[in-house]
Amino acid sequence: MKLIGSHTSPFVRKVRIVLAEKKIEFEFLIDSPWLADSKVPDINPLGKIPVLLLDEETPLFDSRVIVEYIDNVTPNNKLFPAPNRERTEVKRWEALADGICDAAASAFLEAKRPVAQQSSDWIARQRDKIHRSLAFMADGLGEKPFCMGTHISMADIAAGTALGYLCFRFADIDWREQYPNLGKLYSKLMQRPSFADTVPKD
Repeated sequence: MKLIGSHTSPFVRKVRIVLAEKKIEFEFLIDSPWLADSKVPDINPLGKIPVLLLDEETPLFDSRVIVEYIDNVTPNNKLFPAPNRERTEVKRWEALADGICDAAASAFLEAKRPVAQQSSDWIARQRDKIHRSLAFMADGLGEKPFCMGTHISMADIAAGTALGYLCFRFADIDWREQYPNLGKLYSKLMQRPSFADTVPKD
C-alpha cells in the first residue's frame, strides 16, 4: 500500500493519522500536484492528493473515500460506527472539518498570488467560513471529551486535522483563546503518536 501526498496537505495528514491509528504499514511517496514534474495527474485524473495506491496499483482518491476504506481493512480501532445515525453524525463532523481545510487552503493560495491579482473579498469569504465553522464545531463539542462522547472516532481525527492546519497556516486565528474546548481537544489529540508524528511542515 502506497500513499502519495505531501507534508503540508491536511487531507494527506488525515489519512496518515488513520493509517497510524489502524497500525497499517504503508510507503509514503512525496509528491504534490503543484510541482512541475508531478506524477499525481497521471494517477488521479483530478490532480489532487492524497492518493492511496492499493497493492494491485488501484488508485483511491479523496480523503473521505480513503479513510473509510482503511477503516474497513482491519477490525481493530474502528473509527466509523456501523451505518446508523451516529455514523451520519461522524461523517458530518468530517465534512465540517474538511470544509475548514478547504476554506483555509483556498484563502492561503489566494494570498500567495501577486497582490494586484488577489481578491480580498474572496479571502474574507473563506476566513468567514472558517470562523463560522469553528463556532459550530465548538458548540457541537461542548464539554464532551471527544466529538462523539467518550471515545475517539473519525470525527476527532478530522477535527484535529483541521485545527492543526489552522495552527500551521493561520496563526493569527486565535481559536484556542476563543474556543477553549477545541484547544483542550487538540492538546489531547497531540499526545497521540499519530498526531505528533504528522505535524504539517513546509
